[in-house]
Amino acid sequence: MRKSQKTSVAAPDRRDMLRTAGAVLAAAGAAVAAPVAAETTGGLSTAARNSGPLGARLQGVQHFGLTVQNMERAYEFYTEVLGGAEVFRHGDFQGDTVHNTLLADQDIQAHELGVNPATIGVPDLRGGAQRLDVRFIQFDNVVIELLQYRDADQPMGGPRAFAEPVEHMSPAFPRMMHICFYVRDDVDFNKFITDLEAESARRGMTQVRANRTIRVNTEAERKAAPKSANTNKVTVAPSDGWELIYCKGPEGEQLEFVKALGPVKQRFANALAARQRATR
Repeated sequence: MRKSQKTSVAAPDRRDMLRTAGAVLAAAGAAVAAPVAAETTGGLSTAARNSGPLGARLQGVQHFGLTVQNMERAYEFYTEVLGGAEVFRHGDFQGDTVHNTLLADQDIQAHELGVNPATIGVPDLRGGAQRLDVRFIQFDNVVIELLQYRDADQPMGGPRAFAEPVEHMSPAFPRMMHICFYVRDDVDFNKFITDLEAESARRGMTQVRANRTIRVNTEAERKAAPKSANTNKVTVAPSDGWELIYCKGPEGEQLEFVKALGPVKQRFANALAARQRATR
């Protein structure tokens, strides 16, 4: 895999791992350990773990990936606005191994359709016409990976991605995803979202706008809605105690901010305890 000399990497062992594996999407969570014959994990031997249910071989969700149009804008939002910490960044990914790892299914689809892969939004990482850059942002319990596919003549972190952004990103579309942030129990939720909108607007991120719980037909009506209309407080079981705000991020991505209080918080705790018992 060819690399640009300007690539910045936080840890050499990460670089070596990525070069040999080519598995960009799993990079932040990968760990290398020497094999130990008597190794046990969670009360099970390695042999028992590897012959057990697939769920027992997992240790949680490591990260969510978000493909962005403007890397620096997205990075600013998730680090400076929302306070995530950069784990590391890596980039200028190209070459056959990376292309096959990420895009083989899309190449097969293009071949079956008899079209040039570029016409269905597939970048040419194999030949190096396009490149991939990634940055990993750590929050308390999960990592967000920002990815940008760009033309080779575009700078890292620039505002121009290889593909045009999808417009009208309704959460109703199948395969549409959102990122949900867990707000602390003692935080004033309505003030949080007001401050989020204000700070984002100050930085020119005008897409960061929260929905309201009352009907609004114009942006002026949305802005004029009372703060109490920010938060949907669910009182019906089994979601009682759930509070949520839906919001667009700077890339137009769907975001959710939630509190889980009272009964629903206990239901999540019970489910986690049950899973931990089952996987041990």
